[in-house]
Amino acid sequence: MIPKETIDLIFETARIDEVVGDFVHLKKRGVNMLGNCPFHDEKTPSFTVSPAKGIYKCFGCGKGGNSVNFVMDHEHFSYPEALKFLASKYNIYIEEQERTPEQEEAANDRESMYIVSNIANEYFQNQLFNGDEGRAIGLSYFKERGFREDTLKKFQLGYSPEKSDAFSAHALKEGYKLEFLEKTGLTIPKESRNYDRFRGRVMFPIHSLSGRILGFGGRILKSNVKAAKYLNSPESEIYSKSKVLYGMFQAKNSIVKKDRCLLVEGYTDVVSMHQSGIENVVASSGTSLTVDQIKLVKRFTNNITLLFDGDAAGLKAALRGVNLILQEGLNVKVVTFPDGEDPDSYAKKVSSEELENYIDEQAKDFIEFKCSLLLAEAKEDPIKRAELIKDIAATIALIPDTISRTVYAQSSSTILGIDEQLIFSSIEQSRSGKAHSAKNEPMQVVFTGTKKNTIAADLSLSLEEITLIRLLVIYGTSPLNFEYENEAGEEEVTTVSTAEYILSELSEDSIEFSNTVYNKIYYEFITHVNEHETILDDKFFVRHQDPEISQAISELLSDKHLLSDWSKKEIFVPTETDKLKELVTEAVIRLKSKQVKIKISDMLKQMKDNTVPEGDRLNFLHNFQQLNDLSMHIDKELGREC
Repeated sequence: MIPKETIDLIFETARIDEVVGDFVHLKKRGVNMLGNCPFHDEKTPSFTVSPAKGIYKCFGCGKGGNSVNFVMDHEHFSYPEALKFLASKYNIYIEEQERTPEQEEAANDRESMYIVSNIANEYFQNQLFNGDEGRAIGLSYFKERGFREDTLKKFQLGYSPEKSDAFSAHALKEGYKLEFLEKTGLTIPKESRNYDRFRGRVMFPIHSLSGRILGFGGRILKSNVKAAKYLNSPESEIYSKSKVLYGMFQAKNSIVKKDRCLLVEGYTDVVSMHQSGIENVVASSGTSLTVDQIKLVKRFTNNITLLFDGDAAGLKAALRGVNLILQEGLNVKVVTFPDGEDPDSYAKKVSSEELENYIDEQAKDFIEFKCSLLLAEAKEDPIKRAELIKDIAATIALIPDTISRTVYAQSSSTILGIDEQLIFSSIEQSRSGKAHSAKNEPMQVVFTGTKKNTIAADLSLSLEEITLIRLLVIYGTSPLNFEYENEAGEEEVTTVSTAEYILSELSEDSIEFSNTVYNKIYYEFITHVNEHETILDDKFFVRHQDPEISQAISELLSDKHLLSDWSKKEIFVPTETDKLKELVTEAVIRLKSKQVKIKISDMLKQMKDNTVPEGDRLNFLHNFQQLNDLSMHIDKELGREC
């Protein structure tokens, strides 16, 4: 772990304009700086950097945060990796807190495996380009497949000689331990000899998100040898093929910019498409698509397009993948290639523009794809058509979002030419069978910009919550003066901080924020006041190690439209500080009002649906009346007519 003092020093030292300026050309615009967003394609700059606040914000795609968030987003680093990156940039020494002997040993072992894998990668590349055997066999094979040398170097492709221990002997001679050669699967010790796992194969290194070598895929070139065509590194401490996508290191930035990930089946499919200029493409590393791989894609985009061969096996693989992707809440489309073609062969036959146009034009929404595929199989057979409807409904039932399920149900009913109520009924049956009844659905995930927030069913609450949490964070330490009459009938003034007033008012009525990120911030305020008797400021949250919190606060601190300096024109506009007390008290009342009205609405539904137990009816009506009275009182405070 990195000590808090070091983290604070990194935040203090790392200037947001310098950090972002290494990746984005920025121009001065008033007190801020402006540039083209690195996270999406845009012609008009909407990416703003505020050196004073230490944040960045794109008003086009919604990305925002502090200097650490930027490095995490741009380089796809973890929080510790981003801190270390900035520490290196500013020459800040990181003395990590002491680890246990077991943790130290595990870390050393993992690092040794990374080192050995990297040495192997360098060896295989050198053999491909400089070794006689590698050039004659490996390089000739790649050139026959139409790959240019710059493409081979981009993906660091290589060749492993046919001699049984060529690499192992080289690594041992260089002083690398057999223990780690074996753990990475590069070497197979047998009796008194060591054998290279990948001998006689062209090599495809598999990278981590940060570019480290995790493992390899090797393709055998001889046709008369009884061995697997493709061979992957075995599972290890650094490589788990179900959690890795081939080409993600090379594709991640393009995926973010295009907001779409193209998924193919093989290594050469990825390499060919990159060579054709389409870089937002990855492949599942010699395994069927897994949930972990889908979650990896989800880190960069919510849109995925599957590219498959047009044969029966390819189509079935597409259908299996669709169901998993839907279950994780991603938007999915499918593209199939003509019979006898795959992404690799098709990319070599057409130009880059033609390939991109083909993908755009042929991409079918999953429901259209599946319906057309199954209808072709079912034809006019009524039994098969009935099974088709159940199959479609079962697929739609996997979608976690209610609105999306509804839209797809309506779409499928149109395509299939049946009453949509039949689809809805079949979907509910399927969901009930998976213990996901409609009455017990989880709270929905709503996307705002690039952030996701779990919120209550009434989405209109978000405006009141945004207003109040913003006032709490920005003006938490600001004083508010309240007048009151003492026991002697004299007027007195009491002063409390904005944070103390808000926390007191909300806790008194047991009010929480339905937005989970805001609720975390709210409880951090409460905990800090209770434990330290001090108020947290906006800098604390801008630098927060939870990316969701720091990005949410950066969003709240970003103002797209700033007031002009009217004072120069002798026109004085009241600022938030001038009318802070009125803003805070009204924001608290409005949030209370909205929550009360939601409770009243829920109770009215219960009465309408006759779901109030008979024995509780009197107490229920009493509570309902109290809420109505409270609502009328709040409305009067807000100056509304009742």
